[in-house]
Amino acid sequence: MRAGERKLQAERREFCTLAAAAWAMSGLGVMTGPAKGQAPGFSALRQMKAGLLDTSYAELGPADGPPVILLHGWPYDIHAFEEVAPALSAKGYRVIVPYLRGYGGTRFLSPDTFRNGQPAALAMDIVSLMDALKIERAILGGFDWGARTADIVAALWPERAKGLVAVSGYLIGSQAAGKVPLPPDAELQWWYQYYFATERGRLGYDRNRREFARLIWKLASPKWAFDDATFSRSAAAFDNPDHVAIVVHNYRWRLGLAEGEARYDEIEERLAKAPTISVPTITMEGDANGAPHPPPAAYAPKFTGKYEHRTIGGGIGHNLPQEAPGAFAAAIVDVGKG
Repeated sequence: MRAGERKLQAERREFCTLAAAAWAMSGLGVMTGPAKGQAPGFSALRQMKAGLLDTSYAELGPADGPPVILLHGWPYDIHAFEEVAPALSAKGYRVIVPYLRGYGGTRFLSPDTFRNGQPAALAMDIVSLMDALKIERAILGGFDWGARTADIVAALWPERAKGLVAVSGYLIGSQAAGKVPLPPDAELQWWYQYYFATERGRLGYDRNRREFARLIWKLASPKWAFDDATFSRSAAAFDNPDHVAIVVHNYRWRLGLAEGEARYDEIEERLAKAPTISVPTITMEGDANGAPHPPPAAYAPKFTGKYEHRTIGGGIGHNLPQEAPGAFAAAIVDVGKG
């Protein structure tokens, strides 16, 4: 066993111990609203009406602790943070882990609301959730869609972000940028984006959600030996009735093949200018990330405040919080120091 792998296993054991302590201390059986289900690895979930959504989320730690909001990506769910969250709560943080729109128990308040997957909409969901939970500022952490969402909040509303931990760094884009052709090998990595652009792709994803997600997990994290139980815990989140619509719209919007909503036009105009991020930030990358991602040197200038990049070794792939929970939790703690 390599030294890096031994270190990661030691971190995992340490954080599992902290997690057990967190469950004992946090009294998480109390819910703020009617739960739509439970997430193994977390206590009973809470519900909060915020913005356009009735958001399903896990909350751990003391109510008066420094807030941390952890954001998952596609095709993943809140279980990406099932070790990170209790470890942070054991250190005194108030940890919020929401299901994004189209995942888990999160539902739209109105059946008439457009099932919009554009990045600005997801970012506004998080700002609305913070408002509903009366959280003025929080440390934001995420990967994949979650990192992009956290990037947007930190860039456009820096007063709401005490710090930022973003896997794969700066992921803010625009429809104009999405229309620029990439080299063939880079385009190949985005095969599913083009699949979703077709009606066949939408139907195929709807019929094969679990098989599709498992394939992405393997391609994005080729050295992660996840078991069936780990996958199944997350795959249940894809049964959300809005999941396919949100995912397909997200990727079609990026290519300019689907319209967004006028309510987000001003936000998208600001994002199209690739705004810098001034809050304290740690970006992270696994050394075996098989998903499309920019090189750290390409995005470092976008972070104008206190900044550090960390590459995590030992065969860590795209789902860095779940594959290297100790490293991710440590980054949250460190960025919170300002």
